[in-house]
Amino acid sequence: MEDFNFGRELRLLTPSHYSRIFNEPARAATPFFTLLAKPNDQDQPRLGLTVAKKRVKKACQRNRIKRLARECFRLNKHNIDNIDIVLMVKSGIDEQSNEELTKQLTKLWRKINERCKPGAPKPPPFKKRPNKSVKSNKQT
Repeated sequence: MEDFNFGRELRLLTPSHYSRIFNEPARAATPFFTLLAKPNDQDQPRLGLTVAKKRVKKACQRNRIKRLARECFRLNKHNIDNIDIVLMVKSGIDEQSNEELTKQLTKLWRKINERCKPGAPKPPPFKKRPNKSVKSNKQT
């Protein structure tokens, strides 16, 4: 019988877990989610969530999105290879229904799983944003 729990071993817990994934990840995105992933040496997939207050203002909405993501991952983890995934949200997500978010996440799990398989093409590196120049207060 398949195990549908979402225990501690299925979560990314430390900053080092997250920083490893941010270094040249496989990426998949929809209008409301971005997934970053890398293969891991564990015997199961792991999930990390980042729901920024800047993107979703109300705590109850942030919690709803995290609950949905964890539940969708828990139900689909048997179809995902041994990869570490970081889920990030985009603005406007708090106005979407639970059904729409679940549908998008289910598609993303499949897409990111394909992109992390051995032999899949490597993604181009992230484009770094130019630093905002600070105007000096000097008058000439």
